[in-house]
Amino acid sequence: MNQILIGKGNQPVHLLAKYGNRHGLIAGATGTGKTISLMVLAEGFSRMGVPVFMSDVKGDVAGLAMAGVLNEKIRQRVDQIGIEDYTNESSPVLFWDIYGRTGHPVRTTISEIGPSLLGRMLEINDIQAGVLEIIFKLADEQGLLLLDLDDLRALLGFVAENRKDISTRYGLVSAQSIAAIQRALLTIGREGGEVFFGEPALEFGDLMRTDLNGRGVINILTADQLILKPRLYSSFLLWLLSELFENLDEVGDLDKPRLVFFFDEAHLLFNDAPPALRQRVEQVIRIIRSKGVGVYFCSQYPDDVPNDILGQLGNRIQHGLRAYTPRDQKAVRTAAETFAANPGLDVARIIGQLGVGEALVSMLQGKGIPMPVEHTLICPPRCRMGAITSEERAMVRRRSPVGSKYDAPMNRESAYEILSRKAASAPANETRANQEKPRTEAEAGKGMFSDMFWGTSRRQGLVETMAKQAVRTVGSQIGRQILRGVLGGIFGGSRR
Repeated sequence: MNQILIGKGNQPVHLLAKYGNRHGLIAGATGTGKTISLMVLAEGFSRMGVPVFMSDVKGDVAGLAMAGVLNEKIRQRVDQIGIEDYTNESSPVLFWDIYGRTGHPVRTTISEIGPSLLGRMLEINDIQAGVLEIIFKLADEQGLLLLDLDDLRALLGFVAENRKDISTRYGLVSAQSIAAIQRALLTIGREGGEVFFGEPALEFGDLMRTDLNGRGVINILTADQLILKPRLYSSFLLWLLSELFENLDEVGDLDKPRLVFFFDEAHLLFNDAPPALRQRVEQVIRIIRSKGVGVYFCSQYPDDVPNDILGQLGNRIQHGLRAYTPRDQKAVRTAAETFAANPGLDVARIIGQLGVGEALVSMLQGKGIPMPVEHTLICPPRCRMGAITSEERAMVRRRSPVGSKYDAPMNRESAYEILSRKAASAPANETRANQEKPRTEAEAGKGMFSDMFWGTSRRQGLVETMAKQAVRTVGSQIGRQILRGVLGGIFGGSRR
């Protein structure tokens, strides 16, 4: 295969494999068929041997793992489009889940996620993010591995105990900032951070698998609960995209992509994102195509994606938009203006009239030129269009080639163990040091005078000698004065 059949307008509409890494956008209102288009693309890439990564926000994308059922409605659509080789079939699927409940656990380490994205996950302010930068710098210099939340908590405790010295060397570290980060760690730990941060960490080669028949494996991230934590969801997917960018080598334009990445609910990536983060996303999108990765954003409105990034998305599928509000009307205008013009279509008018399973489609054609937008009937997917049962999911998971690698957590020595061991040994070392500490000259002099006055086991001292003499002369007034005079002088008494 060197193309994916998307649907049919005045003519069949295809996505060419060699332009699959030129990125794309699937947009439209809720219930207009975005998920169906996403599944058609995922199946098509898989059949041509391209691995796919996608998130499952509503639970229906998991249907890719099961063959669909041919009914009258699907048969009618197949005949309308003229699909000659349509058969119901499943795709090779791996299920992933940050929480480890409905898929293999997805883990990464604190060190790999980095201070910038971690700060966004924790939703801390700029000052607290600066303290987090100092903590990572300190860990690097001290050779302390930050693998999980326990490691970060232990290092925060160390910084709190040595705050003055660290502030002098790296910059001000306030107790309030440390406390704020610690509270944020409690929150993210409760929301899934305890299982997300740790080892074994995800190896990206496991996302780029093909099955024995040469079909690309579709990696599906369960996100129905994760989507309730928008910053954690978007930061995780951005980290994944950034890591692919950092780890894959340059390959230029290939006959087909090495991996295709679908980013559902894409608006969450850019909501409240600081300028530096947006710039980073733009840089990744602009360059990652040369590493053989295609990125497809899926969202309700095309203007959910910033213009600098929107301009990089060559393949477009626009489902219906209902222009009920000024916001909707603006989105319709944006969608109409970003398509390659078709003199026979009034794009702004048609967008509001598209039915379920219909879309305005423009794909890159020869020499990378966008085709004029077509009013297109979207192909039905070959898989099940709906959720799967827990038993079916468990069956797919049992067949997974990576279950033994990721399902059991591991915990090697890192910052928590090292700092805990140092803290435990500190009191013993202090006691030993005190026992072995040599006496100073002042202490030695004090001991000499003590021995002289009070004596030792081998000889009597001045006090004992005077006491005995006093006993002998106790009857006399002079003896009583001597005794009181000597003892009073030693203990600070006054002579009377």
